[in-house]
Amino acid sequence: MTRFDGKTVLITGAGSGLGRAAAVRVASEGAKLSLVDLSADGLAETRRAIQAVNAEAQVLTITADVTDAEQVESFITHTVSEFTTIDGFFNNAGIEGKQNLTEDFGLSEFDKVLAVNLRGVFLGLSGVLKVMRAQGSGHVVNSASVGGIRGVGNQSGYAAAKHGVVGLTRNSGTEYGKYGITVNAIAPGAIWTSMVEGSMKQLNEENPREAAEEFIQSNPTKRYGEADEVAAVVAFLLSDEASYVNSTVIPIDGGQSAAY
Repeated sequence: MTRFDGKTVLITGAGSGLGRAAAVRVASEGAKLSLVDLSADGLAETRRAIQAVNAEAQVLTITADVTDAEQVESFITHTVSEFTTIDGFFNNAGIEGKQNLTEDFGLSEFDKVLAVNLRGVFLGLSGVLKVMRAQGSGHVVNSASVGGIRGVGNQSGYAAAKHGVVGLTRNSGTEYGKYGITVNAIAPGAIWTSMVEGSMKQLNEENPREAAEEFIQSNPTKRYGEADEVAAVVAFLLSDEASYVNSTVIPIDGGQSAAY
């Protein structure tokens, strides 16, 4: 018996990075999966990664835009139709956006980042919480960031959105605890994913690895985290083992946010 036998987990942003790592982790523990991403190719690669650890895993893949209310409602309805329940929801889809000073950030870029990172999280959260309240149970993990608990610089849209995710998490956790539902967030720091690699390219296009090594020197661990390390925390929070953890934001950053 594993933690997710008979459980359905819905993951947005499942086509790469933390979403893929979490999908593989919970699939290895018996979860049925509904995976959402804009990239069909990314979802196909995640399915292959899942099959490598659990060839019998039940996996539904859905290409959708988390900023579109109708598409969000559709993938939630499709998930329930296929698997009956949504026991866990990793509300993870997100983008970083371009780095710039606030005065130069630009309204269109600000709106784009907030649309994915905050509106998308709200739409998924509101739809899934309705399902979970009807069934009387469920665990939600929202993807915030250390950029949601402190300033990071040159990321007005990202910081504003991720601070918003923290607020949504704390608010919804206090609302829904009485219905047998927990709502928590993770605040990853320097986790080596394709998004972080892209961020380093913005700092040093010719040598992103040099920028990465310089960036990590302020971290107490002197290294980047791995997606699998984040997935382990997500899996715990999505499981019944974390049934008394609610409205909490957990940094996963090697202690960097505490060191500032």
